[in-house]
Amino acid sequence: MAENKRKIINDPVYGFITIDHPLIFDIIQHPYYQRLRRISQMALACLVYPGAMHTRLSHSLGAYHLMRLALQELRNKGAEVTEEEDVAARMAILLHDIGHGPYSHTLENTMVEGVLHEDISSMIMERMNMEMNGNLEMAIRIFRGDYPKKFLHQLVSSQLDVDRMDYLNRDSFYTGVHEGVIGYDRIIKMMIVHNDELMIEEKGIHSIEKFIIARRLMYWQVYLHKTVLSAENMLIKILTRAKELVLQGEALFSSPALAFFMRQKINGTIFASHPEYLTHFCQLDDFDIMSAIKVWANHRDHVLSTLCRWLIDRQLFKIKLGNNRFETTKLEEMRKLLNKKSGFTGTELDYFIFTGIAVNRTYNTTDDNINILFKDGEVKDIASVDNALINNSISIPVKKFYFCYPKE
Repeated sequence: MAENKRKIINDPVYGFITIDHPLIFDIIQHPYYQRLRRISQMALACLVYPGAMHTRLSHSLGAYHLMRLALQELRNKGAEVTEEEDVAARMAILLHDIGHGPYSHTLENTMVEGVLHEDISSMIMERMNMEMNGNLEMAIRIFRGDYPKKFLHQLVSSQLDVDRMDYLNRDSFYTGVHEGVIGYDRIIKMMIVHNDELMIEEKGIHSIEKFIIARRLMYWQVYLHKTVLSAENMLIKILTRAKELVLQGEALFSSPALAFFMRQKINGTIFASHPEYLTHFCQLDDFDIMSAIKVWANHRDHVLSTLCRWLIDRQLFKIKLGNNRFETTKLEEMRKLLNKKSGFTGTELDYFIFTGIAVNRTYNTTDDNINILFKDGEVKDIASVDNALINNSISIPVKKFYFCYPKE
């Protein structure tokens, strides 16, 4: 008996999400896609917001649902979207995050140096395309932005994409931070295609202002929350130390996939030229990392075991934020105190006392702008609309310097 490839999925944010095409169904069933169940959407934000336990899979399904609604709206307004393009755009958004590694953005440059998750997504999509008899060809072109209809790519990746709309709504829902809630349904209703570009009708200006401001607030309140920064830096330090020990010949417990990436330095060129590296990458998820950390908490290397124990027990670094760089004298004082107390010396102290920069750019006027289509046919970037909340000053990146050190 033929398998029923039409399904509905119950989503806590949007209600029922419909899977109505066999190719979409096959993608969702694929092991590479199912791996996203084991990749957390918000990395270690759950240490601050306990409800933030949702996954990349739930986010990609949500973005898929919004893509479906957006395409329906644009077609109703006369945009030419064939049935094949409709399915391809939905496949592109479904797979847009498939290249994320363990703990999403946190470890993006730790496992493979200098490779963005978008590049890995593209490689995985190419491999799946071969398995699926070339049926992902158009989806890949839309994802990369080299398909003739620009607005389809903008729905996948731009400052007005359905990816951002879902993660703001979803992350707000799971964290309980209401500042991130956006009127996604109104924004979609205000979408229109003009000169092959995705734009917003004039009457949707205020919904877009709210969308951009919500993103700004979510970055400072959630994504760049100081305790989240502390936890995620601790995770990076753990993996860095573990890799350093392995490269020195130390035997460390790890899954086969994690061991593969720990025992060598891998950059983008090497990764792209060795297909087996991608195979190993697609076997990695959060579980590999956390199971290793639980074992490393008892390792004889005092730096590694201390960091692992502290993360497991949520004994996180203290963190101070400032508008200016922290003076090196302050760091040196802390280093001397820690050296006296713990016996850590030299480069070992760098794992416990360090500085960094958090950057938040609310709106990028040099990027793919959010354009407003006025009733008289005029087109304006949202940042240049008269009396709008969003203006050129909001495009200036805001930097906050931070300083991490042990609590005691």
